[in-house]
Amino acid sequence: MVSFPNAKVNLGLNITEKRSDGYHNIESVFYPIAWADMLEVVKSEEQHFQTTGLPIPGDAANNLIIKAFDLLKNEGLMPDAHVNIHLHKILPMGAGIGGGSADGAFMLKLLNEVFELNLSITQLQGYASQLGSDCSFFIENKPMYCFGRGNEFETVNLDLSKKTWVLVNPQIHISTAEAYASIKPQKPEVSIKEIIAQPINTWKDTLVNDFEIGLKDKYPKILEIKDKLYGLGAIYASMTGSGSTVFGIFDKELEGLSEMFSGCICWQGKGI
Repeated sequence: MVSFPNAKVNLGLNITEKRSDGYHNIESVFYPIAWADMLEVVKSEEQHFQTTGLPIPGDAANNLIIKAFDLLKNEGLMPDAHVNIHLHKILPMGAGIGGGSADGAFMLKLLNEVFELNLSITQLQGYASQLGSDCSFFIENKPMYCFGRGNEFETVNLDLSKKTWVLVNPQIHISTAEAYASIKPQKPEVSIKEIIAQPINTWKDTLVNDFEIGLKDKYPKILEIKDKLYGLGAIYASMTGSGSTVFGIFDKELEGLSEMFSGCICWQGKGI
């Protein structure tokens, strides 16, 4: 069985306060887009994990796909199961678009179907939350207001599926620790949930990503890409997550992306 774990973007991201447990409270709106990896799972006599596409650094045992499989197996849901797993990696890693989290969440959904586990959405979300803060978002995979430490979600009424999304990744690696080092948490005057309820052409001056503000001086390329997207006619543009991917929302398709953003990974398509 094959599925296509897709990316998401952050429409705004506020770091509202530091928690007593060392994490931070945030608020954002997660929006799913059609840029995706390919993940195949087939029942097998032996366990096998193969990857193609973009090289994935680190130990395969730490991949969220494997962790998802081990989680359900250790829960006793498929004690004797073995599978062949093939991940074709398209989404750049550490890009602020949730590619790894999507892979883990979609693996849970695939296993639920392949082994007919009959897990509910709520149960799948519970398992996904054990893999990572934003993994449970990809279970329902629809626009959500995100709050708490990034693991609480509330459905929002937002449909941007007819817009054209352009994502530009300058292949700059920014660790989460580095992104947070430049942040001074504070509660915003207006919640992101209120801002995204307004027309999209009003977002430019009100919808911000706190990480972008903190990183723009150290990584001027991010601001250059953002300004270029606005120059090309973007209705709204911003860095997503902790970076370094920048996205623009358009009423039209663009031509020659790879030439305009030389040295970057680019994608153009629709939201979900």
